[in-house]
Amino acid sequence: MRVTSALWVAAYVRRCFSAGAVAVVVRKGAADAGAIFIIVDRLDGTSDFYAPAPQTLFDESRPSDRLFERVAEAAAGPGITERIERETRFDPDVWIVAVEDRDGRAFLELDWAADS
Repeated sequence: MRVTSALWVAAYVRRCFSAGAVAVVVRKGAADAGAIFIIVDRLDGTSDFYAPAPQTLFDESRPSDRLFERVAEAAAGPGITERIERETRFDPDVWIVAVEDRDGRAFLELDWAADS
C-alpha cells in the first residue's frame, strides 16, 4: 500500500532537515495522491528538477516506493519555473517541494535508513 502524498512529503521534509538541508513545501497538492515534484536549489544559480518516474520504472514487488527521475540538471531557474507552470496547468493537485543544498543532494534514495 502506498502512503499518502501528504505523509510522504512530511517525511521527506523531515529527512532533508535531518541531513542539514532546508526543505519547504512550495505548493500543497491533493493529500491522498497528488504527484510530487522536487526542486533542488544548489545555491549557485542552478537547480535540479525531479519529477515522478514513469510507471514502467516501478518494481511490482515494491509497490510502495515512490520513484523520481531528474528531468533537469543544473538548469537555470526560468526553465524549471516554466516546467512547473505546465505541470500545474495539466494537474492542479501537484505538490512542489523546494530543497536548498549546496551539494545538490536530493535525498530521494529508496532506503533512507541506510543514510542515517
